[in-house]
Amino acid sequence: MKGLICYYSGSGNTRLACRYIAAHVEQAEVDLLDIAKGQAANLVPYDMVGFAAFTDFWGPSALFLRFVEGLPGQENKLAFVFNTYGFVSGKTLRVMERAVSAQGFRVVMGHSLHTPESYPPMIVGGRGNEDAPNDKEMRAFAAFIAELDRVLEEAAAGGEVKKRGVPIGLLNRLLPVPARTRARAGMGVKYVDEALCTECGVCARVCPYEAIELSPKPVVDMTRCYGCWACYNRCPEKAIYTAKYRGIGHYPKPDERLRAKLGV
Repeated sequence: MKGLICYYSGSGNTRLACRYIAAHVEQAEVDLLDIAKGQAANLVPYDMVGFAAFTDFWGPSALFLRFVEGLPGQENKLAFVFNTYGFVSGKTLRVMERAVSAQGFRVVMGHSLHTPESYPPMIVGGRGNEDAPNDKEMRAFAAFIAELDRVLEEAAAGGEVKKRGVPIGLLNRLLPVPARTRARAGMGVKYVDEALCTECGVCARVCPYEAIELSPKPVVDMTRCYGCWACYNRCPEKAIYTAKYRGIGHYPKPDERLRAKLGV
């Protein structure tokens, strides 16, 4: 059996979790595809495809949805959805399931994993959740992977694969999914401290929406920006700032405690 996980990770948390899944699944060889790199997805060799993303304003990001919408139609190819979240998961899994199903996949299961917060406003507000996932959440994650193995075993045997469902709690059901431009408005205009900026180009390279150009300092095209905070978080000199946040709340890479829990 062969599996593929197509993932979008802004901070590295989701990528780390996907690597953990790939390393612990026993019934299939699992490859990973970083959709932020713009690579085409050849799904033909795979028996099951996973779709993974982080929660962005209570739903999946615009980049993830664009990727899924651009995939060729399928005929009930097995799939699962997975997301990471810092504070609340919102309707991320439900929106992902609908988007993936609309492309002809048969989504048989899903899971949400609590991870440290990568959204600077939440970190500054003291809700960084640095200890996530806790022991209970790690056990639930392990149970999800074990169930994924059982799905793959059923598929390999040629029998009917039973749908496990995509769980979403009551609170998350009640939360709305704002327009994808809401994150951009929440972040606001980006500024550059030219005294700190070294013109290294990291911000332009990590921007998944190609909204930043160097001229020679970074220039942000706000019509393309979706407020993912990658430029803010990843600037090595902390030269990028907003009207409300400057030099604080950065999350440039996965927290060391998370790396210890999900290290592979």
